[in-house]
Amino acid sequence: MDLFLISLESVAALLGIGILGYWIIRRRVIPENLMGFLAPLALDIALPSLVFISIVLQFNPADFPDWWKLPLIWIGFTAVLFALVMGTSLFSQKETRREFAISLFFQNGLFFPIFIITGVFGPESPYLVSLFLFLILHPPLVFGSYFLFFGKTKGAINWRRLLNPILVTTIIAVIVCLSSVQQYVPTFLVSIFQMLGGMALPLLMLILGGNIYIDFKAQGKLYIWEAIKFTLTKNIIFPLVFIGLLYLVKLDYNISLIIFLQSAVPPITAIPILTERAGGNRNITTQFIFSSFVFSIISIPAMLFLFNHFFPAF
Repeated sequence: MDLFLISLESVAALLGIGILGYWIIRRRVIPENLMGFLAPLALDIALPSLVFISIVLQFNPADFPDWWKLPLIWIGFTAVLFALVMGTSLFSQKETRREFAISLFFQNGLFFPIFIITGVFGPESPYLVSLFLFLILHPPLVFGSYFLFFGKTKGAINWRRLLNPILVTTIIAVIVCLSSVQQYVPTFLVSIFQMLGGMALPLLMLILGGNIYIDFKAQGKLYIWEAIKFTLTKNIIFPLVFIGLLYLVKLDYNISLIIFLQSAVPPITAIPILTERAGGNRNITTQFIFSSFVFSIISIPAMLFLFNHFFPAF
């Protein structure tokens, strides 16, 4: 029960910051157009700083001899996830099926797992390093394929998005560690990256809460039944399926934990923006994200408690 309460507190804290972001924009404490400034600050500076300093300080190749397997395991996980998405998206009505599928496929792979891992296992947990290495190819997949869900195959490749700061900083940090030069990184640089990285999750959740208010203010059509189906699929069915698969496959605990968290978290926060860029209905994906995020305050602790029953860590 302690694990349930700890994870509940972690998710509640994360969502609490999102609610604060909603309130800030609703009360016009800051203008809505400031969201456009905060997003690059969070995604291109703060989050890459968090990834870089976590790997540099905690990644020892001698302790992770099979670290290179993590991206390969991610490929297998993504293939299974895609098949599951294609099957479950058939339960959505035709009007929302594309938005249903893209929201299921692109999970919030970094933000929620970071907060849950640090809340349950501590801020210096080696599981964070496993998480970053596991997801090294996830951002290029998101920005390189999201338009395919809406039947768009033409257009110039956005290399800036594919070679995003998170991918670049992860590669640089791994090279630094493999070269055994991390001990030569100046202390003041470590402090800078730590302070910048500490802003990442609060900023991202403030932005999410503010964007949800902006989207709901438009008062578009409500898709209540579709949101319920989506939430049950994303928050309950997916983690249950992967718990069963992991129990059969018998992977190491750290890998099983990372895969489980990927299956249990809500969609990535950028889904509404990507959906709009591809010509889809942003309002639908916003409702999917909102319902999944709210329900995750119960579903993630419950699923993590169940996961711990089959894969005990304590």
